[in-house]
Amino acid sequence: MARLSRPRYLRIQAYVAREFLFGFVVCFLFFFSVFFVNQILLMAEDILSKKAPLRDVLLLLVYATPSILAMSFPFAALVGALMAAGRLSSDNEMLALLASGVPAHRAFLPFVVLGLAFSLSSFVMNDVFLPLGTIEFGKLYRQLLTSTPALELKPYSVSRYRDISVVTGAASGDELDDILIFDHSDGGTSRVISAERASLSSDGATGDIILHLDDVWEQTVKSDRSDSFDWSRADTMSYRLTPRAGASEQTSVGPRDMSSADLAQVIADKQKALDERMKERGRQLLAARMRLYDDYGTALALGLPWVNVNENLGADLSSVRALAPPIEDHSLQVYRLELNKKYSIPFGALFFVFLAFPLGLGAKRSGRAVGFGLGMLISVLYWAFLLAGQTLGTRLEWSPFWAMWIPNLIVFAAGAALWARRLGRG
Repeated sequence: MARLSRPRYLRIQAYVAREFLFGFVVCFLFFFSVFFVNQILLMAEDILSKKAPLRDVLLLLVYATPSILAMSFPFAALVGALMAAGRLSSDNEMLALLASGVPAHRAFLPFVVLGLAFSLSSFVMNDVFLPLGTIEFGKLYRQLLTSTPALELKPYSVSRYRDISVVTGAASGDELDDILIFDHSDGGTSRVISAERASLSSDGATGDIILHLDDVWEQTVKSDRSDSFDWSRADTMSYRLTPRAGASEQTSVGPRDMSSADLAQVIADKQKALDERMKERGRQLLAARMRLYDDYGTALALGLPWVNVNENLGADLSSVRALAPPIEDHSLQVYRLELNKKYSIPFGALFFVFLAFPLGLGAKRSGRAVGFGLGMLISVLYWAFLLAGQTLGTRLEWSPFWAMWIPNLIVFAAGAALWARRLGRG
């Protein structure tokens, strides 16, 4: 059989690449829409239902887009590759390529190149643009908390903040009228605060909402004096509200929202601090054991009865027991898991195409439809394995590398088995 020339190989590979790109674009739009709608639903309670300005809502969605793009690339690569390979197989085009002397690895090369490109694109989105978007998202969200009273405190409504209930009257501009606050502290002290007017501002450092109250009356009941109460009046009062959990999560920067370089630096700092604490604990434990040894020797030298010896050594034994458990920093495991996740999910696109190509070639009819169905099934299974790995890594302290890379290794193993089977038959 005559060897194909390089230009013909390039034309064939370009044709295969176009087929893969078509499937990828279709699936990318599908996954992007799904994740985008999910983001809107997550924001619905905090933002959309509170009548925030449309421009600010659109900006929040723009700032949340990098995370959506980062997740769309790998899964679109999987389903797109399955659709492309399935279509080439069901229309017998792959059979024609093989019969004309084109090796399978030549047809597979465009999948590898594009899969690597999609992986790098996902990594850049996740590692560079996602942290930047998160910072801007947090800034705008905190601004909305204070610039739009209806965002967190609706007029004529009751809002709860942990152990605090706020009853509001009418809203006029940036002010709320007829405020009533029921405050129950952890110590059992209860307060009722009423004010004719309240305006909002924020603490830029913490993101807390500060209510500036005018014409204030306050009643306090302490837990140890429930049969009496104290009251006071004031012209003005500043009352601080910590946003509820949903708002805090939206504005705080966690390991997921950091770049890989920042994560690595935080991990190094935490490990260094943990090592120093462990060394200090070791010195304290050694000193406590030496004290126990010295006191035991002194008791023996004095010939004290065992009962007295036991009493004299009780404090030393308690010190040794208190210092014996190892020091742990569970946040280190969380950061290490997230660092490995920064790489495992984006580069899942490359592992996916390695599995998708031989799997898609098995389609005999309706190649694209079969490829789409298989891709959705594998996506669900992959996500389940990923969640299982993260759970095991968090709760059982599994190795962060294995916990986050096992889904990719399973995909690789399945792809290798299919390739071996195909090569054995060919």
